[in-house]
Amino acid sequence: AGSLMTTKLSQPQSTLAKSLTSTSTNAPYFKALESTEIPSYVTNCPSNGLCSRLPPDCMTCNTNYSCIYGKTATFDCKVKPHVHCVDENNHEQENFTINMTCQFCWQLATSDYVCTNSTNCMTVSCPRQRYNATCTVRDHIHCLGNRVFPKMLYCNWTGGYKWSTALALSITLGGFGADRFYLGQWREGLGKLFSFGGLGIWTLIDVLLIGVGYVGPADGSLYI
Repeated sequence: AGSLMTTKLSQPQSTLAKSLTSTSTNAPYFKALESTEIPSYVTNCPSNGLCSRLPPDCMTCNTNYSCIYGKTATFDCKVKPHVHCVDENNHEQENFTINMTCQFCWQLATSDYVCTNSTNCMTVSCPRQRYNATCTVRDHIHCLGNRVFPKMLYCNWTGGYKWSTALALSITLGGFGADRFYLGQWREGLGKLFSFGGLGIWTLIDVLLIGVGYVGPADGSLYI
């Protein structure tokens, strides 16, 4: 009986030992798989391109927050793992420098980032409404701080001005400034009226500018 109990007890222990052994031998295998996995940011990093032209997500830079605002600053950077880039002489490098304007991302020009649009904006409101947007800096722009930031933006709205009406007035009565008066631009309208449309030259220019939408309502609203 004693030998039978010893046999029964030894079986679970041997099974447990096998499971521990198999787990310990497989652990390095799983670690190897994890180490060879390519990070997601690599897909956005051009291969063998100039290091200075890489998107910010492809590099790690020593941020210098003591730089002078608005001035050009130099930052020491290093490419992230699995990213390959070259210098101007087509030599592969890991450490390099980039020049950028010393400013935070939320201080960039509106053309340097893309923001979400609001679906709750009122197209006609006074005063003009704002909405909370989430903005993301474009890939080729370098800046300090978070590249994704909140911003209060004005809603797109209209004051009821029609582009077709403005264009028709510019063609027919533009010499008397009717188009500028219609758009709420009184000073320009008076200038066209007393100069007879700039002897016709101003009239032709306004037809082109209103036709392409460059000249709009004085209150900053959009055409209908």
